[in-house]
Amino acid sequence: MSAVGALEMSFSKLQKGMHARITSVGSTSSEMDRLQEMGLTVGTTFRVIKVAPFGDPVEIDLRGYRLCLRKNETKGFEVEPVE
Repeated sequence: MSAVGALEMSFSKLQKGMHARITSVGSTSSEMDRLQEMGLTVGTTFRVIKVAPFGDPVEIDLRGYRLCLRKNETKGFEVEPVE
């Protein structure tokens, strides 16, 4: 496993203020297709703006706009933290 692969984590582990990059999309459901159409594609970097007290929803800033996601919507994404 490469050093980058060692840093992969699930979307739900992200905390407020972190920057991350999407490394893989594991599901091909219609919901995942919709999120990819909204810009959540492999290689996209984003910043976590807010995380609700129980982790649901998460607000992120990507591609010039903000998006709120529920835990169940992020299950298929793997991310890596970036500086």
